[in-house]
Amino acid sequence: MVWDLSFEHECAELKQLAPVGYDIALHTKDTTPLHRLLDYPDSWVAHYRAQVYGLRDPVVAWALSEVGFLRWSAITLPDPFDILGQARAHGLAYGATVSTGPLDARTIGSVARSDREFSEEELVRVELLITDLHRRVRPPRPLSTAQVEALRLIAKGYRYAEAADALQISQSALKARITAARQHLHARTTAEAIQRAASCDLI
Repeated sequence: MVWDLSFEHECAELKQLAPVGYDIALHTKDTTPLHRLLDYPDSWVAHYRAQVYGLRDPVVAWALSEVGFLRWSAITLPDPFDILGQARAHGLAYGATVSTGPLDARTIGSVARSDREFSEEELVRVELLITDLHRRVRPPRPLSTAQVEALRLIAKGYRYAEAADALQISQSALKARITAARQHLHARTTAEAIQRAASCDLI
């Protein structure tokens, strides 16, 4: 299946349901999502990343052990760093998380409001939206042998000139291979293409 990255309709509906924002990590493998949709307040995102809370978050722990949806207020796992309390201080007072897909390609999506708990109907809709996103986003088709060779050398730290020499091609030919790989993977940069290819076991 071709990787479809046009999510404007879904993101708009999620924003209506979750005015404070959402964080959806699609097809996560080895802690790296294939694609991410992030619309939380910048202050919370910066604080969460600075404290490396992804490895300590009870919401993430629940989502890695269960499939379905749950309000944050119903999570009974320990929260020794008071991550949920700190989230409230950044406006994420009421939240819920959806977990779907196999463990080696888990999609975890969280939504937040500041005014009230999500209704059951809203949670069902959020689950349907996130499940649909999970189904639509698929790992890309395999890269060509030439693209794999080029990405592997750049991933190993080769400069373009060195990689071209190693492959016995011109630098322009190497750049063409890298550009084609980036387009194939819907990556904005070569580094992002390498990360996505590696996370999908393509290189």
